[in-house]
Amino acid sequence: MESAIVLILFMAIIGAIIGGATNFLAIKMIFRPYKPIFLGKWRLPFTPGLIPKRRGELARQIGITVNDYLLTPEVIKNRLFSEEIRFSILQFAQTKTEEMIFLNNKTVLDWLELAGLKQVPEKIEGKVDEYIEKQFLSLKNTLSTKSIEQVLPENIHQSIDKKIPEVVESMLNKGEAYLLSPKGEITIKNMLDEFLASKGTIGGIFQMFLSDSSSVVVKIQNEIVRLLHSPETKNSLVNIFQEEWNKIKKQPIMNYLNDIQWEPILMKTQIYAKEQLAIHKRLNKPISYYFPNGSDWVKYELMPKVVEKGLEIAEAQLEDVLKRLEIQEVVREQVDSFPIEKLEELVVGIASRELVMITFLGAFLGGLIGIVQGVIVQFIN
Repeated sequence: MESAIVLILFMAIIGAIIGGATNFLAIKMIFRPYKPIFLGKWRLPFTPGLIPKRRGELARQIGITVNDYLLTPEVIKNRLFSEEIRFSILQFAQTKTEEMIFLNNKTVLDWLELAGLKQVPEKIEGKVDEYIEKQFLSLKNTLSTKSIEQVLPENIHQSIDKKIPEVVESMLNKGEAYLLSPKGEITIKNMLDEFLASKGTIGGIFQMFLSDSSSVVVKIQNEIVRLLHSPETKNSLVNIFQEEWNKIKKQPIMNYLNDIQWEPILMKTQIYAKEQLAIHKRLNKPISYYFPNGSDWVKYELMPKVVEKGLEIAEAQLEDVLKRLEIQEVVREQVDSFPIEKLEELVVGIASRELVMITFLGAFLGGLIGIVQGVIVQFIN
């Protein structure tokens, strides 16, 4: 009886050892050995372990699973473009915009230099000089090649044509007023005396007879005034002015501007333009100076629209971006390059208790089978 019990216990212990060792070895063979073992040219069976041996296929299948079921465009859209994420992005954009642009002392010039744009005021002033010089040369070319008639608009020509009779009328009226004035009377008397003096002896004789020339001057005044009031005089003067104006219109404008020094005018124009623009002074002020209410406008008007539009564009391009990323291939490469030692450490670390229980389960089943075998042997004997 004792020998039977010893035999059954012995077989139970042997079965437990075999069952536990078998399960322990099976667990280890999932990862080990990491590399194939060769005896000469013959590779030992079951080397390398299951995971190292099927590593490429495992990496490919994980990549397919991640791409098709885990990181799909729909999943990423639902997570990345949720209301919480949108609100967080908007808050971040509003805060950073306010801090960076409106709450610091950086001037417009500082921002331009930060963007890599150096010596902006000097460059702008150079462009202003170039533009003025270009327009100046264009003006000179126009004045040199085109007549007054071509340069002046049609409405100005019409206005000048209408003004000529008025100018003539005004001149005649002023001439009459001058002639009838004491100054005009003296002028006529002096002209008469000079005329008679220029005629020598005959003129002297007439001067003796006209010792009192006041009456003659009055007659001359009246005659000249009558002449000025004559319609023929006015028409003649209008025609003369019109003819002269028509001749002037045909001439290039530059013919009347030959004595003008253009270079000093160009330089003074450029200096005046730069003084009025005051580029450096204007750029040396913060953005808030030009946009005092800009912070609220950017935060509550601009940024919500910008963020919403940006997220819309990102959402529309997400599927194409994921295709370009080739998540399946990325996951395959990462899994394929992941050290087996780390993978084993990771799995064993997570499922250590379960693996120990599997080993004990193998030992328990092995011991149970040993007891059953011992009982069967005793029964047969």
